[in-house]
Amino acid sequence: MNKPYQRPAQDEPVWWFVISGGEILLTEEKQIPHGLLDEMPFPDLSEYKTVFIGELRERHCYLVVADFGDTNFSAVGEFLSVRELIIGTDTEMFAMAARSKQVADFLSTHRFCGRCGSRMQAVDWEIAMHCHSCQHRCYPRISPCIIVAIRKGRQILLARGKRHPEGLYSVLAGFVEAGEPLEQTLEREVMEEAGVRIKNARYVSSQSWPFPNSLMIGYIAEWDSGDVRIDPFELEEGGWYDIDNLPRIPAEGTIANKLIMRLKAEIDQESKS
Repeated sequence: MNKPYQRPAQDEPVWWFVISGGEILLTEEKQIPHGLLDEMPFPDLSEYKTVFIGELRERHCYLVVADFGDTNFSAVGEFLSVRELIIGTDTEMFAMAARSKQVADFLSTHRFCGRCGSRMQAVDWEIAMHCHSCQHRCYPRISPCIIVAIRKGRQILLARGKRHPEGLYSVLAGFVEAGEPLEQTLEREVMEEAGVRIKNARYVSSQSWPFPNSLMIGYIAEWDSGDVRIDPFELEEGGWYDIDNLPRIPAEGTIANKLIMRLKAEIDQESKS
């Protein structure tokens, strides 16, 4: 078992997840750098926090935490949003990139104890920060969030959030509150954002969403009752859209796209039956 702060072997080609200011280092081909440490045009990594974060395709993966605006990696590529890795079907690579960003955020925001204010120390055998003054220990935070595609006959409920790009519509989503089961979150968020009740909710899949530390838990459901009343504090506009005449939706690779395509496939299958 690799310890988090164990350095890679000299003869071991690895995946390098270099994070700076919340962005990730990508090559000119928009790929994660891969190779032997001695062959990578990196600065001296002894000056950087380097963390083992897992394995991908039988290769070890290392996070390198760089300073904001660091130019020492320019020979490799440039720092871009992790969103660049969403598009396509390489879900494993995006998941590891999401992990690297979340771990980097955790390390940078837990240098001091939230209980007593003392400086925290990294734990040798796991990714955690420990306060030796009051014995408080912290792990990377994960914020669960439901996301749900709702159908009404051949229509799907889509809305445009205040932070969405112009013309982009997506399904409803919302954070789980403390002490709240997922089923209650589904009903509450849909009612708060769209004013409708749902039924027959079914879990589909989940996706790590590192913006900054969410876990998206995806469902599909059916409309039960109520007229759509969009929450103006959360959303710009929204309503029912025919499954064969959709507006611009999230890109392939996102869980929102997967849920929409899942509903479309089910509706199309019903039409053929």
